[in-house]
Amino acid sequence: MKARTLMRNASVTLAAILFATVANVRDGRAGTPAPAGEAADACAAPEYHQFDFWIGDWDAFDLDKPDVTVARNRVHIILGGCVLLEDYLGADGHEGQSFSIYDASRKVWHQSWVTNRGQLLVIEGKMEGDEMVLSGADKDANGHDRLVRGIWKPVPGGVRETAVRSSDGGKTWQPWFDMMFRPHAADASDSPGDDAKIVAALDSEYQAAVKRNDSAAMDRILADDFVLVTGSGKTNTKQDLLSDARSGKDTYEHNEELEKKVRVYGDTAIVTAKLWEKGKSGDREFDHTIWFSDTYVRRPGGWKYVFGQSSYPPPNTP
Repeated sequence: MKARTLMRNASVTLAAILFATVANVRDGRAGTPAPAGEAADACAAPEYHQFDFWIGDWDAFDLDKPDVTVARNRVHIILGGCVLLEDYLGADGHEGQSFSIYDASRKVWHQSWVTNRGQLLVIEGKMEGDEMVLSGADKDANGHDRLVRGIWKPVPGGVRETAVRSSDGGKTWQPWFDMMFRPHAADASDSPGDDAKIVAALDSEYQAAVKRNDSAAMDRILADDFVLVTGSGKTNTKQDLLSDARSGKDTYEHNEELEKKVRVYGDTAIVTAKLWEKGKSGDREFDHTIWFSDTYVRRPGGWKYVFGQSSYPPPNTP
């Protein structure tokens, strides 16, 4: 949530821990990995992906000034599909990150927001219809208790985030901000390194969606004119892959990328990697490693997976 006035100051220790974690993500450093397959399986349930509509590379606008970009906001899925990481860079120098996760033990969504101005806000809630509604409390500039509520909703052309506050225990609510996220428009300030990280994360998200037969996530990432060519020469369209996922005929124990490399050429990105696939297709078991090449293109709605080509699995060798 984008704080525009003072919130509760975070402790130095907590801020240091959270920002060190984010720095590791930004710098591409990883902690000790979980055993293959466990992380994706842990968060495969649909509830963990209710907030996926917010994933993307966004330009943020106040609704009353739709032509003035107030921030760049990048929302990634991390930690095996379990967590959404928001990276907010305001035009006024205000920076912040939030971590959002579904807590299955309590059946609630949790978000922690921290900033470069020493601010901390913790909010929780759930999906209500097609809206994510999260609420919490902070203090105003005079130290008085205050309630806050944020609402995220997918709308044509992006995502809308609305926030309100109450200083009388929820009896009345006042507008805080009303913000629109639209897909980021590429400009001269964009670096190939940033795009490579975004595409790499998107490609990992796609493979995780394939593993759990998540047709909704696949639909969002695949371009409508997507084509996959396999090593045998067979071609598959987007609808072919979505139909397979919905049928559930293929079940995966492993669907992990190895030796991945992303190369960016303007509005086109090429991902090459090995893919370890292990599972069952109907009654037939499979366990093989293939090389693949995936092509992503930057379109008005963000990066889209437009073309894939995979090798034929080599025969098993000792």
